[in-house]
Amino acid sequence: MKTLFKGLLGATASAAMLAGPVQAENDDITVGLLQDFTAVYTFVTDEYSQGQQDYLNLVNARGGIDGHMINAVVRDTGNEPQRGIEAYNRVREEGAVLVDFLSTPVSRANVNRVLNDEVVMITPLHGRGDASDGETFPYVFPLMATYWSQAALLIDYIDEHEGGIEGKNIAHVYIDSPFGREPVPVLEELSERLNFNVRTFPYASPGTEQSAVWSDIRRYRPDHVILWGAGGGQPVSIREAIRNGIPVENVLSVVWLAETDVDVVGRDRATGVKRFEAVATGRDYPIIQDILDEVYAQGDGAGPEERVGTTYYNIGVATMAVAVEGMRIAMDEFGPPMTGDKLRQGMERIEEFDAQGMMPPVSFSEQDHQGGGFGRVSQWDGENWEPVSDWSAAYQDIVWEEIEKDAAGFREGN
Repeated sequence: MKTLFKGLLGATASAAMLAGPVQAENDDITVGLLQDFTAVYTFVTDEYSQGQQDYLNLVNARGGIDGHMINAVVRDTGNEPQRGIEAYNRVREEGAVLVDFLSTPVSRANVNRVLNDEVVMITPLHGRGDASDGETFPYVFPLMATYWSQAALLIDYIDEHEGGIEGKNIAHVYIDSPFGREPVPVLEELSERLNFNVRTFPYASPGTEQSAVWSDIRRYRPDHVILWGAGGGQPVSIREAIRNGIPVENVLSVVWLAETDVDVVGRDRATGVKRFEAVATGRDYPIIQDILDEVYAQGDGAGPEERVGTTYYNIGVATMAVAVEGMRIAMDEFGPPMTGDKLRQGMERIEEFDAQGMMPPVSFSEQDHQGGGFGRVSQWDGENWEPVSDWSAAYQDIVWEEIEKDAAGFREGN
């Protein structure tokens, strides 16, 4: 059976409906990609989901996992926790062993549910950073570097590649939300350890008006600016930095900076801006070439072919590549049918997996569900994102202090 993914909001083959949660027909493996296609995360979701669906289509075209097809259920939650809970309950009844909400509010609303139901929830680049603590959150996998790890690596990059950081002024420019504020404790701890100055500059959501805050930033005279926004606010920040005389090559961003953002700024104007990179961009990777050759050449792609290889598309591919690796291990170790607990154990056995060079090598364990906190810095050269550092992780001792502190708070409240 070959599952075709023809629409971003279409669900694939239905599961057999029996009393209580069930596996799909013929022991297929059901995953719920229950994401925000209409509200807040629209800047990323279409490309991300397309990459996820295309990779699963590739796996199914090759016979699935030991003959077991992967049944992807794709639904919109609109970034609303209640809709997300309803979507989760529905897909759980359809036999899902894995869910991905790509929404911090929705994933947070479902944490206790997945823990109680023993369903794996992946939260790449969103959700709770403390879910990296696998002993506290056994069924939640951030998979990729938390925002704490991203902040630590950006500071390390400045220190190692920009002439040192001691005595320099760092401006943290962020959307005034929990996401924007999350890296502040790590930045403050690093400023004491490495002897640099850091000041925070919040702007109101959605970030379309930032002129007042950038006047303050200009007076601070930062040596480097770290942007912590997403969506439409990001190109506004870059344009304001340029307008206020800050060299664009001294601007670094959290992971949420992509081709669409530099298009808004102007590809030439944005040349030099840097960002944290969790997954490589472009088509020069075996997995991406296989998708083009075995999925799009057959007319089975989940969306426009021109998106293949973009930043968020490749992140979507990588998330499913890691999940499928966990499924393969679980099937080899425990046999069918797949369950959430088998999948959890399979993912905790992943070692040095890099999706054929498309991402840093990640390893998981019962303790570490982040995978090491790896990433790199890439720079926009006018046409492409080019890496300017190797895959690495930085200051994980500080990162894990934050993880353990927040995880302890979760345990106390539960």
